[in-house]
Amino acid sequence: MLGMVATTLGSCSNYIEEESLSNVPADATYKTASGFQLLVNANYAWLKGIYGGNPWLFCSGTDMYAEGRTPEPAGLSQYTLLIPSSTNVEDLYNSCYQEIQSVNKTVYYSTITEQTTNLNSLVGEAKYLRANAYFLLVQTYGGVPIVLDNITTPVLSFHRNTAEEVYTQIIADLEASLASVGTGAYATTGRVNKRAVQDLLAKVYLTKGYETFGTPADFTKAAAYADDAIAGQALNLAFDQLFKPGNDLNVETIFSVQYDKASTSTNPTKLGNNQFYYFSSYLGGAETGAPLRSYNLCPTSYALGLYEKGDKRWDATFMTEILEGPETTNGVTKTILYYPYYRSTNPSALKVRHFYAPKWFTPADRTAWETANASRKAATFVYHPWGEYSAEYTLIKNLDCYTIPVKKFDDPDPTTPSSTGPVSTRDIIVSRLGETYLVAAEAYLKAGVPTTGLARLNEVRRRAGVANALIGEFNIDYILDERGRELLGEYHRWFDLKRTGTLVARASAYNYKVKAANFVGVGGQLKILRPIPQLALDLNQNKDFPQNPGY
Repeated sequence: MLGMVATTLGSCSNYIEEESLSNVPADATYKTASGFQLLVNANYAWLKGIYGGNPWLFCSGTDMYAEGRTPEPAGLSQYTLLIPSSTNVEDLYNSCYQEIQSVNKTVYYSTITEQTTNLNSLVGEAKYLRANAYFLLVQTYGGVPIVLDNITTPVLSFHRNTAEEVYTQIIADLEASLASVGTGAYATTGRVNKRAVQDLLAKVYLTKGYETFGTPADFTKAAAYADDAIAGQALNLAFDQLFKPGNDLNVETIFSVQYDKASTSTNPTKLGNNQFYYFSSYLGGAETGAPLRSYNLCPTSYALGLYEKGDKRWDATFMTEILEGPETTNGVTKTILYYPYYRSTNPSALKVRHFYAPKWFTPADRTAWETANASRKAATFVYHPWGEYSAEYTLIKNLDCYTIPVKKFDDPDPTTPSSTGPVSTRDIIVSRLGETYLVAAEAYLKAGVPTTGLARLNEVRRRAGVANALIGEFNIDYILDERGRELLGEYHRWFDLKRTGTLVARASAYNYKVKAANFVGVGGQLKILRPIPQLALDLNQNKDFPQNPGY
């Protein structure tokens, strides 16, 4: 746009001799320290395109979340209809390459911009973001084109690199980043630091270790980098504080996609994110004042059954009681569902509309709860017994509130009313300390040091308030169960199953929409990787660009 403006002004009649100070060409802008900083900031902004929309490519078609009343994209959630032109297949492909091109521009201008004391650190931050984008791509699609040039004119032909070559590039970027980024606390700076780089290196090496070109040394490196990222910090923040609204930048957040309500004012219905919209049934929406929910990616019976009595993560993850109470807006008072949990000035006066009994509740527990809470029950109170609020139960009853809501991502102060769409300006936490402990646990197990791995996992369980796991039960399945308990709803599950080679077995065992036969594709090959998007193939003039197996 700046170039177009400059061209237009240059072609005007000579009697218009204005010096435009507001329409500065991009090239001149990026060669200044302040302009280069804006370019780096743009690298961070592209993260919103990767994580801020729908989470199908992160969560669909797994053991933890399944379709409720509202359909999910059939290809990504069930695999039977998964083809290169399927809906949403291209989402990560497009958004990650937008991020990569933004970083490539940053790296290019870093050599010709004003040289400052923090320039190397800024380039290191950018390279971390490029590595993260390529890591998402290689896990999702396998080998993809490695593009490192600042493209300013159309490129019509791309070569497909191998997955091994992509991992080599990711590690090179992260090693360069680690050598140059700062050490300031993320909660203070909000920028990539060495700890974030160490955390991503741990995940990259852990995932690479499972590949055919991986080696045992990858798991050893993953364990070492995870411990570097942990840096001796214990999990001392109460679990219910990790995702408390307003506390997203807490001491355990390692990296996140950050939002600010003021920055969305120009387009509040689109500039936020959608994370809080999923992982629940429809709650009544605008007519009850409740948040609009998608009624898909609902927790499966397997996911809900992972928790045992005393696990603090149960009440911190799920809205086990849906409350109702009065709220006054513009002088009008009406009974509002759900939000009074966060906003009421008189919590003791709220009524319980729905209660979801946990797996361990006995008939005696139900009697005790109903007796103790008799005065709190609303006139339309519904008691949901165990087994009657999972994704599978929507086949029997798919009424509002008949799937337990996940509350971790709730935004009690959204940018717009629920009637205008799903918009939140809470941060999306990409990496946090509890997950790093579980990465270390898996890496040590695979590296042949299970006792150390078990110690890392039991730190997570200690914070949750449950008994230590025992060495005899410590295996990949146990780690996946623990990751399910700790990270429910966070954007990791499809990658966890794909990494550990358990996608087919676990999705077909626990997702009522998925059968093992659904994964069988062309030539009998399994559709584990997502397909290279058809549009990317059609636009590429290099027709020697292979599709993934099974498509």
